Amino acid sequence: MSTPIKVIVVGALGKMGRETVKALSSRPDMVLTGLVDVIHPGASFAELTGIDCDLVLENDLQGLIDRVKPDVMVDFTNPLAVFNNTHLALASGVNCVIGTTGLNEVELSQLEQLAQANGIAVAVIPNFAIGAVLMMKFAQEAARYLPEVEIIETHHDQKMDAPSGTAIKTAELINARRGLKPPKNIHELEKIAGCRGGKVGDIHIHSVRLPGFIAHQEVVFGGPGQSLTIRHDSYDRVSFMPGVIMVVQKIVGLKGLIYGMDAFL
Repeated sequence: MSTPIKVIVVGALGKMGRETVKALSSRPDMVLTGLVDVIHPGASFAELTGIDCDLVLENDLQGLIDRVKPDVMVDFTNPLAVFNNTHLALASGVNCVIGTTGLNEVELSQLEQLAQANGIAVAVIPNFAIGAVLMMKFAQEAARYLPEVEIIETHHDQKMDAPSGTAIKTAELINARRGLKPPKNIHELEKIAGCRGGKVGDIHIHSVRLPGFIAHQEVVFGGPGQSLTIRHDSYDRVSFMPGVIMVVQKIVGLKGLIYGMDAFL
């Protein structure tokens, strides 16, 4: 039997962090060796959450890495903390699985160089739901035939960044695949600035933030006399856990930056 993968979770008290702890705790091929969160350091994770895990929360990521020497760090924190966390872990020789969106191109480039230099990997995953990955792939294929497209993404009202990483990744995939799009014959006038959403290339993305939602996306194509909508919905964060487990299993031994979960399927 192979040695279990040693994993630490950063942002363990967040909604995704809690689900990740629960999912990894039941895996015979993995062992949780540390939990990090800036809230309640020193407190029992089990007492705070009711989840069966005998670890206490810590807020010193470097100290934890030095002590337990994990194979993989999983980060579900926020856009303000994720770069520093990942940079620190990669510099310490730890593979990183990043579920926090908000990293920019400069930051991604720096993390890729650091991972390559240390012979390890950083996986930046906009969406761990396997259905969402399929949605992106189907949209990329449809764009060959229906180049006119817009994206509507809806998330819970606590999400800090917009548009979502999934929407950006979807637009990038479509832009890489679709053929030449004929120019429009009209000049748009936004009566209210921003009402047509943001753009990746020339694809409009509309972001909705409301309570009661988790993660949802529609890719809407239009053509003469027809439309095509490809939609994915995550109704519960448990939908992301098979993807998290898959990436943690496969990242050890890889090198450099992997962007998107499609590379692991």
